[in-house]
Amino acid sequence: MSEATSERAFGRIRADILRGVLGPGRKLTLDRLRETYGVGLSTLRESLSRLVAERLVVAEGQRGFEVAGFSETELREVAELRLLLEGHALEHAFRAGDVEWEASVVAAHHKLSQMQDRLAAGDAEALEPWRRFDAEFHRTLISACGSRTLMATHASVFDRYSRYQNLALGFRGEIAVREHRELCDAAIRRDAAAAREVLAAHIRGGVAHAMASGGV
Repeated sequence: MSEATSERAFGRIRADILRGVLGPGRKLTLDRLRETYGVGLSTLRESLSRLVAERLVVAEGQRGFEVAGFSETELREVAELRLLLEGHALEHAFRAGDVEWEASVVAAHHKLSQMQDRLAAGDAEALEPWRRFDAEFHRTLISACGSRTLMATHASVFDRYSRYQNLALGFRGEIAVREHRELCDAAIRRDAAAAREVLAAHIRGGVAHAMASGGV
């Protein structure tokens, strides 16, 4: 099987875990996965081993694999790690970003705002694009940080956080809308201190919302 096919299979399984199609604790039997994703057993084992390394899948010895479960401890740890990485990257991006970066931040925020307005109006179909544009906005904010390693590490942590967001955190309404707007405004002003303060409230507020809702 080609490397491209293997990568596609890995990407599909990973995406289904992040979106909750394969929920926390779900047993991952190779025969069922082969039927669903249309690839061979060796490709599946390779993909699952990579997902174990990302802590999205747990190897159960002779019993096979299962999707990693949810826990309050992990959510808090992942949230604090995201805050550490994203806050550090914000400072570098705010110093180095040019006018093209500013324009990309404003554009990303505009797309996110459109989906937030639709969600506020009760449009459930806006949820999936909102998730995508939320990730794009936060990624764009730090895109001028100058470090590919930092961006890649942040992306991995953000994905682990987003798995909780997709299943337990959800859209927090006007609070999240305001925080996203404040982050965009801080970027234009190059006010990294203000942005880090808003980001801390944004991430920790999401965790508190998940705890209060009983989603974890």
